Amino acid sequence: MFDKKFAESIAKLLKTKYPDPKTELVHENEMQLAVSVMLSAQTTDKKVNEITSKLFKKYKTWEDFANANLTELQSDIRGVNFHLGKAKRLIKAGRVVTAEFKGVLPDTIEQLTKIPGVARKSANVIIQEIWNKAEGIVVDTHVTRVSNRLGLTKNQDAVKIEKDLMTQIPKEYWRNFSGAMVLHGRYVCTARKPKCGDCVLNKVCPSAFKSGGTLTAQAGG
Repeated sequence: MFDKKFAESIAKLLKTKYPDPKTELVHENEMQLAVSVMLSAQTTDKKVNEITSKLFKKYKTWEDFANANLTELQSDIRGVNFHLGKAKRLIKAGRVVTAEFKGVLPDTIEQLTKIPGVARKSANVIIQEIWNKAEGIVVDTHVTRVSNRLGLTKNQDAVKIEKDLMTQIPKEYWRNFSGAMVLHGRYVCTARKPKCGDCVLNKVCPSAFKSGGTLTAQAGG
């Protein structure tokens, strides 16, 4: 069903284009990254960075979040989507990390997903960004779109897409592939008018110039 050689060629091409992809969430430590990732669900990195630039001046440790006033924290993160529920989970997360993990993030998906607000995608991002290792492949809206256009999956469900990608992509590429696909989807293989003319994959992509793709780069993105 899967063409593993094709998938590996995609991974190699992306690595040449994005040799060291990093998250665009601004952070200075593990706690800030984890909180930013939790806030980023259904919200752009740009908006999260706007919120956290002030948030992290007030909340500097997991204990600060564990002891936060709910109404106050909800106000502090207003601007991210679903801020009311996210504030509740941040407080619970602070308590779990403080009580169960002694204030230090665990480095496995199994342990990370025990923290409220951290699902598998978030855990993948945290592990890859902090420890530069991969237990899986990050699947967000960008990865979903690009993977489908490339024919690496026919699924829309993140769990199924990750399974498809992990089946095809050699593990040595998982870390790079995850970050590269996110950036590629955000800036090149965009939802509207993908910039096929500037895409490193345009000679092998079955959807090249077929999804409203343009010959040359468009402004913005």
